[in-house]
Amino acid sequence: MNNLLKTYRAFFVLSHDAVAVVLAWGLAYSLRFNFTIPPQFVTTMMETLLFVLPVHMLVFMALGLYKGVWRFASVLDLKRIVSAVGLTALVVTAAFFMARGFLVVPRSVLILNPILLVMMMGGSRFAYRTWREYDDFGASLKQGEPVIVLGAGDAAITLVKDLARSSKWRVVGLLDDDKHLIGRELVGVKVLGNIDSLPTHAKQFAIQHVILAMPSAKHERRKKAVALVNTLGLVALTVPAIDDLISGKVRVSQIRRVDVEDLLGRDVVALDNAGLQALIGGKVAFVSGAGGSIGAELCRQIIKFNPKTLVCFDISEFALYALEQSLETNQLEANIICVTGDVKNAPRVLSLLKLYAPEVVFHAAAYKHVPMMENHNVFEALNNNVIGTYTIANACKTLGVPKFVLISTDKAVNPTNVMGASKRLAEMVCQGLHADNAKTKLKSELKSKTTFVMVRFGNVLGSSGSVIPKFKAQIAAGGPITITHPEITRYFMSIPEAAQLVMQAGLMGQGGDIFVLDMGEPVKIVNLAEDMIRLSGLNLDDIAIEFVGLRPGEKLYEELLADDEHTLPTPHPKLRIANARSVDAVWVNNLLAWISGLQNTPELQIKQALPSWVEEYSPQLMDAIVPSAIKSDIVSEQSNITIH
Repeated sequence: MNNLLKTYRAFFVLSHDAVAVVLAWGLAYSLRFNFTIPPQFVTTMMETLLFVLPVHMLVFMALGLYKGVWRFASVLDLKRIVSAVGLTALVVTAAFFMARGFLVVPRSVLILNPILLVMMMGGSRFAYRTWREYDDFGASLKQGEPVIVLGAGDAAITLVKDLARSSKWRVVGLLDDDKHLIGRELVGVKVLGNIDSLPTHAKQFAIQHVILAMPSAKHERRKKAVALVNTLGLVALTVPAIDDLISGKVRVSQIRRVDVEDLLGRDVVALDNAGLQALIGGKVAFVSGAGGSIGAELCRQIIKFNPKTLVCFDISEFALYALEQSLETNQLEANIICVTGDVKNAPRVLSLLKLYAPEVVFHAAAYKHVPMMENHNVFEALNNNVIGTYTIANACKTLGVPKFVLISTDKAVNPTNVMGASKRLAEMVCQGLHADNAKTKLKSELKSKTTFVMVRFGNVLGSSGSVIPKFKAQIAAGGPITITHPEITRYFMSIPEAAQLVMQAGLMGQGGDIFVLDMGEPVKIVNLAEDMIRLSGLNLDDIAIEFVGLRPGEKLYEELLADDEHTLPTPHPKLRIANARSVDAVWVNNLLAWISGLQNTPELQIKQALPSWVEEYSPQLMDAIVPSAIKSDIVSEQSNITIH
């Protein structure tokens, strides 16, 4: 049945265009002679049509004019028609020019014919599309819920076109700050005014929903627009992020509610694409901890630069499986290899690096959860984060891997917890290997020295252990939202931004550099919780907020990573280089020996010894010294405050 239907449709379309060719040719003659064609030219018209018709049909089929579907006729189809008709006009004109001694075809006919034919063929297709859309959606166009779109750029225009087919929404107007657009119509919808005029137009059209369609606008402008929508008590919706639109992962019509990540998001990162293409394109990249939040995003960003091979290394089989499925390896040109193993397993790490010979290694494998590493897991934090880093970094040095990039953390700055201290030690291990590399002549079997680069950044939105999923779950359960302290603040950036800047730092690093990322402005966690409550459609009276006291090893304020007093600028506006003390190979060997002998050492003793290795470390020893029952009473008296 389907084949019969396709045959019928193909016959109809071919017949339609054949009739259009005949009519256009006849009408061109009629216009030329003011609708009174002399008898001798009637004969010429009929004779030449025997040549004109088959030439047109052959060219139309050869140029793929029948690949499109009339119901979805677009500018692309019109371009195909113009190209096909134009080529045919050239062929016909050339043929009649060579046969001018036998046949006389008026020049005006040769000019009028292609114009008339394009109008007939294109007009029929667009008329059919208009009829079908009205038949499918026309009855419901005036029944959809009224909505105003903020923005009048490409994303907004595409959104309005898509929503025109929707029975749920009816776009009553656009708002944009471009003065030149106000008062004009875009795809049939009027630009009513600037974004600040939303209160007037929201009341005029009695709208309840507003869609933000400005994914490439500055973050502060988007945040201000959402605040205005919330102030009016309206529901804020948004289109997907510009990166997702460009990558083709989503369509602009896939609108969703504005989330807190949209408020905390930042402006698009400017990357040295040419440099990153040279670093990664056509080469082998290796990512440890590839199953984690940062590691997985690094893999996704690396793939954009078309590596020859991407090796994904992680201790978790399930995390690698999930990553492999998300990458859709069957649709990628790069060779994706997922391998399991422990970063502390030196023979395994060395054999993998020797087998795949990567040009760049991103080391993201680490224990990162501060309270968990603070008690009962102190040795494991040092063993995994320090010994693990040394194992893979030293293997890179041994094999001459050109570039090694360590993913560090802002908690390595003046650490008050074991996790932060362990990451600072990992940085120092890489610094020591770099210093030793600089002093030691390269062995003959090695191709090049390894450049060691370290990158620090703070909290990332949506990462495992992030506070945002926790708050979402607490709101869904009806509250309360639990916060450690009313004054606690944190820096946030998106996972894609963090991964992109890690790659950029890896490109810029010359060896031994510790890059710190510009984390923007600090966010007060209680304000974050209040924003999430509002965005959930609730009031602050609906969900309680409780303050439960700082967790083990937790800071009230994170250090400002981009402080001019402690960092140096780089050519990239979001990257700076930290002024940090370095160490030598002897120091690194002594550190490794110390950690290796700690397995059965009491944790309090380890914490007391850490300042001799990390001078800036100031431990919080309350958990080790004060019994938990007493500590609970202290926290209850000082910090257990509830607001409604």
